[in-house]
Amino acid sequence: MLNTKIDALNWKILNFLQQNARESFANIARKVGLTAPAVAERVKKMEDIGVITGYKAVLSHSHTGFQLKAIITLRAFMGKLKPFLEAVNSYEEVVNCYRITGNENIIMMVVLKDQFHLEKFIDKLIQYGETRTHIILSDVVSNAPIRKKESV
Repeated sequence: MLNTKIDALNWKILNFLQQNARESFANIARKVGLTAPAVAERVKKMEDIGVITGYKAVLSHSHTGFQLKAIITLRAFMGKLKPFLEAVNSYEEVVNCYRITGNENIIMMVVLKDQFHLEKFIDKLIQYGETRTHIILSDVVSNAPIRKKESV
């Protein structure tokens, strides 16, 4: 729903959930001045209309055995974009993948064990097009919350 109106209380609830999706409705209720059932009802409605699309655990790539995190762009060869789009879901290295505008067609965030793993992964990709790899040194902003757009 593109034109969903989110009132000020819902934005407060969303801010708390984005900080910690496991926060209890009772704690959120105390912070926003509602009852726990009222918060639960608002959250359920936001889930139903697609404002809240899911909940997940955020993992550390380095603590799960992946020493490299990289951004890889792909400029697909003629006729190779569709086969890549069909294959990309099977690549366990790919954390996020977006189809983009510009010179490249695809941008991916990937996690890899080491530089040898990176080399093998690039070897899989080059059948689809030209790649560019950017090793991520550190997270500057990561999973920033979406906030209410203020009127200009």
